Amino acid sequence: MSISYQEKDRIFTLQTERTTYIIGVTPEGYVGHIYYGTRLNGHVGSYPLRTGEPPFTPGVLPGEKCNFLGEFPMEYPAGGTGDFRESALEVLNEKGQRAAELLYDSYVIEDGKPALEGLPAAFAGGDERVKTLRLILKDAVLSLQVTLLYSVFEKEDVITRSVLVTNNSSDIRTLDKVYSACLDMDNHDFEFLTLTGGWGRERHIETNRIMHGRVSVGSLQGKSSHQEHPFIALLTPGADQKHGEVYGMHFVYSGNFKAQAELSQWDMIRMTMGIHPDEFSWQLQPGQTFTAPECVMSFSSEGLGRFSRNLHDFYRNHMIRSKYLHEDRPILINNWEATYFDFDTEKLLSIAREAKKAGIEMLVMDDGWFGHRDRDNSSLGDWFVYEKKLTGGLRYLVEEVKKIGLKFGIWFEPEMISPDSELYKAHPDWALQVYKREPSQSRMQYVLDYSRKDVRDYIYDMVASILHEAPIDYVKWDMNRSLSDIGSASLPAGGQREIFHRYVLGLYELQERLITEFPDLLLENCSGGGARFDPGMLYYSPQIWCSDDMDSVERLRIQEGTALIYPLSTMGAHVCCAPNHTTGRTLPFATRGHVALAGTFGYELDITAIPQEDRDMIPQQVEMYHKYHMLVAEGDYYRIHSWNDAKPYDMWGVVSKDRTEALFTHVQVLVTPVYRSCMICLDGLDPAKSYSVKEEDGINEARDMGVFTGEELMLVGLQVAPARGDYRSRLYSLKEV
Repeated sequence: MSISYQEKDRIFTLQTERTTYIIGVTPEGYVGHIYYGTRLNGHVGSYPLRTGEPPFTPGVLPGEKCNFLGEFPMEYPAGGTGDFRESALEVLNEKGQRAAELLYDSYVIEDGKPALEGLPAAFAGGDERVKTLRLILKDAVLSLQVTLLYSVFEKEDVITRSVLVTNNSSDIRTLDKVYSACLDMDNHDFEFLTLTGGWGRERHIETNRIMHGRVSVGSLQGKSSHQEHPFIALLTPGADQKHGEVYGMHFVYSGNFKAQAELSQWDMIRMTMGIHPDEFSWQLQPGQTFTAPECVMSFSSEGLGRFSRNLHDFYRNHMIRSKYLHEDRPILINNWEATYFDFDTEKLLSIAREAKKAGIEMLVMDDGWFGHRDRDNSSLGDWFVYEKKLTGGLRYLVEEVKKIGLKFGIWFEPEMISPDSELYKAHPDWALQVYKREPSQSRMQYVLDYSRKDVRDYIYDMVASILHEAPIDYVKWDMNRSLSDIGSASLPAGGQREIFHRYVLGLYELQERLITEFPDLLLENCSGGGARFDPGMLYYSPQIWCSDDMDSVERLRIQEGTALIYPLSTMGAHVCCAPNHTTGRTLPFATRGHVALAGTFGYELDITAIPQEDRDMIPQQVEMYHKYHMLVAEGDYYRIHSWNDAKPYDMWGVVSKDRTEALFTHVQVLVTPVYRSCMICLDGLDPAKSYSVKEEDGINEARDMGVFTGEELMLVGLQVAPARGDYRSRLYSLKEV
């Protein structure tokens, strides 16, 4: 059984295939963390809570309660009563005083995985082994019940956590902080891994030593952000792809977050994750429950590689609901970098005709088709067709594209409103704004107040009417600015700090309505590129636009960081123009295709204007995608080398679950004067199997390299010849013989 309770020792044990998580309860009812790590199969006594040594529990030495709270490995710490480390819960009473003390009350162990009201959350997905522990804590003074939820996914070595806070008093309880998870444990010289960056350079891997004090990442932009990511990991020294311990937390939420590690004077580390407490407060009415978003936790004693594969399997099996999860997705061509705002019906049809000849399967019409939008300074909110551009209307365009033989997709930015729009003129109060202040513009637009149901209903009805007007197969849902001027005309003064969270709940409500009404729709989320690439969005869309920077060299870092925690099938990746519109760099067309193959695969260029040599390669790339997509999408991911390290090449691979086939991609970022082959050790193969190996450069016929055992390829290595030019790439396909 994955969850058990030893009543005599008052110990809860949560077991996955490779990990164990243990919680203990003191005689007074304090709930403490005992162990998280490699699976234990023997009995665990109560001694790890260290209640028999100073500082003693308050029941033994009442006068030293603060000392006890300051050192005890608390499972879910509340603030205000003596633990001066980071708290997970802050509550104000009816006098405006902040204090809470949570003591054990009871527990429930149940089959399956509960949903979280209004929030994305993991599901059991037919896995009967998934179990959930409800650990019920109470504060008798506040009449507050706090339920800690732990769901155990044995196969994926994942434990999800959430918190329910229920007000059982007759007074309002003000929540100023509700984190979703806390992990207290001894420090093992941990390093702190985060995914950082900015627009066009999202999710770069960064690792730093943890010093005493607090180190955190977070967002106050109303989205998970380009700059920091709702993920942290603690690594033991020297951890790499195959070795070392990794403790990770990943937040299933698309708004403000804070993730932190705190090293105390006692050399204990406290890891926390949840909604950012700045700009957050919640008026919890009598009888109401606040539900905290979910946190995904995983541990690996086999380095980052095993950790990545844990999360990949978990998100594929227990988070993504789309019908497209296990299907080839249509290869699309998006007109944005081909035309920007300068297009009409005939231009789009000319792209569609050439795309069809090349084997591309869907045309996506991006920004500029609605209102009177010729630049980015108008019309957001006016979701009706711009007839000046689309002569004959949307339905005519879609039907003509379908006659050519392509599917059709369309771009929306439903969360924004332009000052120059009919909607803003009619409803200026629908934009987020602070009383008596002119709201700040970004990209010449304001943010719609998604905390308001009337706003959400109006926008949804407009979007849905467009989707009913013509047979549309795909929607790209964009969000191009951060939230500022946080004020709502519909909420009282005491509720204004609820706006950020209510906004995210409103977003989730709309996307749930969309995929429910249009179940065959392929939805792709986007936020100025990758500013809202988070597990919460995966619950509604099987893929997310990875970054607006499609330069393949830049994408190596972006996609490496993203693939650390997300399945490759979730990464929106396209073959771009040359020179690249972001960096100005020109890369070989074959390399652009090989790098995009590590994601959803598509094109973002004017196919009518690219060199004929490149155009002639598209059918080969289409064939390459269909040949390898399911392997890429569902195989096990192995990071072989990062070009951030000393050697100037990048290499990754995917191996089928049955270890019968594999695909490894090698990109020579910079040529060195060492013109000799090198031996690169692969990973993930069955050492006892024999594999035929073929090399493909995307230009010439595939070259047979011979037959080798998995043991040879992993220990001796694959012979990779030197590249004769920068940015050259090759695929190495392996088949069992």
